[in-house]
Order: sequence, then C-alpha cells, then structure tokens
Amino acid sequence: MKRSAKLSLLFSLIGAILITFIAQSNILYGPDQYIQDMLYQKPGVASADIVIIGIDNKAQQEFGNYFNWDRSVVASALEVLASDPNKLPAVVAIDALYGGRTEDIYDNQLVDAASKLDVITASSVEFDVVQTFGEDGVTISRYAAVGYTPPFELLRKVTTEGHINELLDTDGVMRHALLYVKPRQNVTVYSMAYQAARKYAQKHGQQLELPETNSRGHFYIPYTATPHTYYDDVSLADLINGDVNPDYYAGKIVLIGPYAEGLADQWPVPISRGKQMYGVEIQANVIQCILDGNYKLETPDRPQLILLFLASFFVLLMVFQIPFLYSSIICVILAITHIFVCAAFYNLGYIWHPLWLTGAMVLMLVTSIVVHYLSVAKQRKKVTSTLERYVAPNIVKELLREGTESLGLGGKLCDIAVLFVDVRGFTTMSENKDPRTIVSILNRYLAMTSSCIEQNEGTLDKFIGDATMAFWGAPLPQENAIYLASKTALEIVEGAEKLSKELKEEIGVDLRVGVGVHFGPAVVGNMGSEKHMDYTAVGDTVNTASRLESNAPGSTVYISRVVAEKLGEKAEVESLGAKVKLKGKAEGFEVLILKSLKDE
Repeated sequence: MKRSAKLSLLFSLIGAILITFIAQSNILYGPDQYIQDMLYQKPGVASADIVIIGIDNKAQQEFGNYFNWDRSVVASALEVLASDPNKLPAVVAIDALYGGRTEDIYDNQLVDAASKLDVITASSVEFDVVQTFGEDGVTISRYAAVGYTPPFELLRKVTTEGHINELLDTDGVMRHALLYVKPRQNVTVYSMAYQAARKYAQKHGQQLELPETNSRGHFYIPYTATPHTYYDDVSLADLINGDVNPDYYAGKIVLIGPYAEGLADQWPVPISRGKQMYGVEIQANVIQCILDGNYKLETPDRPQLILLFLASFFVLLMVFQIPFLYSSIICVILAITHIFVCAAFYNLGYIWHPLWLTGAMVLMLVTSIVVHYLSVAKQRKKVTSTLERYVAPNIVKELLREGTESLGLGGKLCDIAVLFVDVRGFTTMSENKDPRTIVSILNRYLAMTSSCIEQNEGTLDKFIGDATMAFWGAPLPQENAIYLASKTALEIVEGAEKLSKELKEEIGVDLRVGVGVHFGPAVVGNMGSEKHMDYTAVGDTVNTASRLESNAPGSTVYISRVVAEKLGEKAEVESLGAKVKLKGKAEGFEVLILKSLKDE
C-alpha cells in the first residue's frame, strides 16, 4: 500500500473516531434538539373533543386573585358542568392541587360536585437526590420521591387521581411527559393526561395502548397544537355565569387549569420555541397523543453511532481519494438524504438524531474544501517556486491566475522574442585570474543580467557558463515582447559597462558583452523527463538569436530585420546588410545593430 493511501486510511479512521466521540459526548445536544424540534414538531389538527376552560384574567377579575380562591369557585364550575344530565362532559380534569382539608363547607361542596362527574384530580410528587448507605456502598438516586401531595382524602374517594409533574429536558424545553410516578414502594400513579384519555376511551369502548417509556416512565410528546389552539377563550367565569352552551363540552374531555400570566404554569415547548405554552394546553397535547396512539420511540444511540462512524470513515476516505467536486456532491447528497430519512422514520414512529450524520457530512464538506485548498496551494507553491527561478514574479502571478494548464505538457508553439548575452574574452580572463575571482566576477555579471531580464518581465531560461538566455512572449503572450527584449539588451550592455568600470578599479578587469535578439516561432514548455525537466524554448528562432549574439562585438546588440521592423520608429538601428555571416543561415540574412530605443 502506498504511503499516501496509508495516510488517508489513518486520517479517515482518526476523523471518524473523533466525530463519533463528539456525537456521544452530548456536545451537540442543544443544536441537535433544536433541529429535531424544527424537523419533527409540526402542527396538526387539534381534536374537537378536548376543550379548555381557563382560569384566566377574566376569572381573576371576577373572583379575585387565583391564589386566594376558596374551593367554592371550582366547585361552582363543576356544578354547572353537571347541571344537565343529558349534556355531561365525558371527563373533567382539574389541573390544580387540592392537597389538604381546609375545614370549611367549601371542601364538602367540591367533593359533592365532583362526585356527580367523572373527575380527574391532581397529585404531585417532589423529587430529589437521595443517598442510601448499604453494605455494598453508597447508592445515589437522582430522582427519588421525597414528597407526595395527593388530593385530600374525601375528594380522592370520589375522583380519579392523576399526577401533574412536569418534565423538562436539560435545555429547559418540555419534550417528554411522565406516564407514571411512584411516590411510594408498590404505588404507581399515572398522569392526569393518561387518566383522562383512559376514561374517555373506556366510554367510547376503546382500548388504549400504553406508550413505551424509559426506566423512569418518560415518553416523547409529538405535539399536535401550538399555544392557544385548544383554548377558545372560554373563561371559568363564563362557565359559572351560565354563558357557555352545554353543547360546547358535552361528551368531551374538559380541562380546567391556569391560563393567565403570573400563575407560574407556562413552559417552553418544541413546537413553538419562541412562545411558551400553558400547562393545561400541554395536558391537552399529551391527551391527544395518547388517544391517537401517536407514539414516537427514540432510537438507541448505539446503532446511530455505529452508522455515524462507518459513514464518516468511508466519506473521509473519498474526500482524500476522489476529486473535490465529486466528494462535495456526495457530502451534500448524503446530508440532505439523511434529513429526509430522519423525517420518514419519524413518521414511522422512530426518532433519530438528525444533526449527527448531517453535521458530519457538513464537516466532511468543509474537510473536502480544506483538503482541496491545501492540495491546490501545494501545487501552486510548487509551480511558483519552479517558475520564479525563470520568470518575473508578476508573470508568475498572472500565470497562476490563468491556471497551471497553460504550461502545457510537452510544450506549445508560440511567437517569442529571444535574447542571448555572452561575455567577450571570458576564456582568456579565466586563464589569467584565480577561480575564486572568476566566480565572483561571473556572479556579479549574471546577477546584473538576470535583474535586467526580470525588471523587463522576461523569462530567464538558463545560464550557460558566462552566457544568459531569456525570452519574452511565453508562458503568457506579451504584446510588447520585442520591445522589452530589445530594451533589456541595451540595459545589459549599459549594466556591463558600469560593472566593467567597477571591476577595472577593483582588479583591473574589463568586461564587455555581446547581445543578440531575434523574434519568431518556437516551442516553449517543459523539456526532459518526468523527474528532470527544464522549462525552456527550442527551435530555429532560439538558434538564430544565439548566432546573432556569438557574432556581436563587445558592447553591441545585434538584431534581425524582423525585430527592427517590429520596433519601427521606436528604434535607432544600423544595418550591416549581409556582411555578417551567421552559421546555418542562408545568404542574404540581414543583421542590424540596435543603438537606442525611445520610451514607449
């Protein structure tokens, strides 16, 4: 296995383990629950057989502050509900605690009124953390029942007890209900919602199916209605004053409970994250869930984690192995598909974590972008470092902007201006000076030539001993390639004369150069083998420029007629006619001396 494949395998394994660990650690709990709420909790059709009579502001205005009420108020409401034997409610659930006797006549009034109806009265359990010390050590119970408030005894005998304990998730949202509580050993109290649904179902000859719960009796609530859907603005005051038609509640489940600000019975619910719901409306949602048998089973984490690990591992492998476009498309498709799969499973009764796999795919997409970016950056860096040895930085930037494909494997044919420059008498100089001095002279001279080439946007092809080759018009076309090459030639001659003065003063050496410039077609590209290649130009144009340089006297620039014609009036030239014979060229090849150039 290749090293790159091994690294891809290793990184994919580490990435999949890390993603799985993050999912298992509940770091994503909040965002995952939020997405679940958005995806799963959709308003449905609220049952017309569930009605709410609210202890609202109107009732408080008429009977005083709710917390100061005696039991005659609710007793009066029950008496009205029982006043017409032909239009009795199926079940009445009172979402309020009546835990102790008050030793007044109103207790008896409430008991007497409740006995004439099928009433569910509230109880409540107080939970706390309890430590039990035994022979095997300390046992900690985080949800131990430490207090219990049932209805007072006389009321309990004529009604059905149902607990009203709320259950908030760790983010403070009520997504689960308690089917039962166990206030004492061998004592189980079912919820008010379940008792109301059970009573209603019995009267209609239906058998209820219990929801599947966890060890503490919790089950998921698929809300049907948003806040204020079950409530028709029917106040307890309206009922007591005889302003409610009995047809409104006849044969139905009637819920009586607080429905006003300040009564401490509002909770955040997943179906409306921005709006709280009164507890009596939550009871209505749970009742409809139980009556409809619309139960949702929360899928265990283990199979989801295994799926997450496998999907992350194989997608990461693809990210490292296949092109960026394909890996990105796969990540997006899998993320979207998972959302639809989660929604489909929810409709079948199973709750999955939508963020786990979808979030992992988004992370894979980001990873794919990063991997692609690093790969391109590495490629660009490699190309840049290679080209900057030959090409001016501004040309390198332009080349990279156009794309590395413009280099073309094997080269491409294009018109270029080619420049050759060489030192006159270098061999004799080398014989008269020690090697270190020669190397110093050569380096200063070559630095000067390469600087002139770079400043004029040329491509430095190579150094051949004391000779320098450069060209213009590749790798990118240049409209003024001939002018820049000619300008460079004159600057090199001027630079050589300046350097010669310095060398004359320092070590008594004269430095003279001959330069040749020609323009025409040539093949430009990477030449050589896969492991060893040069970015260079080949062809007759290159050979001709070399011949012009080799014949040029010191401090002279030879150009061809094609160069002179392209320069036109911008150049001052002197034709030598056919007096200069170039090796390999037919008779009549005209050579000219470039004396000066006007500024463009």
